[in-house]
Amino acid sequence: MNITRKQFLGSLLGAAAGGLVLAACGGDDGGSDTPDASTANRCEMNGTSVNIASNHGHVLMVSKEDVAAGVDKTYDITGTSDHPHSVTVTAANFGKLAMNQSVQLTSTSGGGHTHGVTIMCA
Repeated sequence: MNITRKQFLGSLLGAAAGGLVLAACGGDDGGSDTPDASTANRCEMNGTSVNIASNHGHVLMVSKEDVAAGVDKTYDITGTSDHPHSVTVTAANFGKLAMNQSVQLTSTSGGGHTHGVTIMCA
C-alpha cells in the first residue's frame, strides 16, 4: 500500500493525539456503548482515526468508504517499519464503527511481537 507523506504525517499526528486521549482514560466507567445522537455516524461522515500501541512506523488508514461498505477487510500496516503486520477489520467491527463506537484489535505477529490497534471515529 503506498501512502503519501501527508497521509503518513496525518496518521502519525492522529495516533499521537489518540494516545494522549487513551492515556487520560481511567478505565471503563460502566457507561453505555450507545452513541451520542449529536455525533452518530461520524465514522461514515469523517472516516476514522487510529492508535497503534507501541508504534514504530506502522500506519493504518480506515476510510469512511470502508466503514460504509461494512465488509471484512485486511489492512497491511507495515508503513515505514522494517517488518510487516496486518489487521483484519470484520463486518461486525465496521458495524460498531458505523454506530460511532471504537474497536480494539490486535495485529498479526511480525518482528516477534503484535500491536494493539484502536480504531475510533474522527
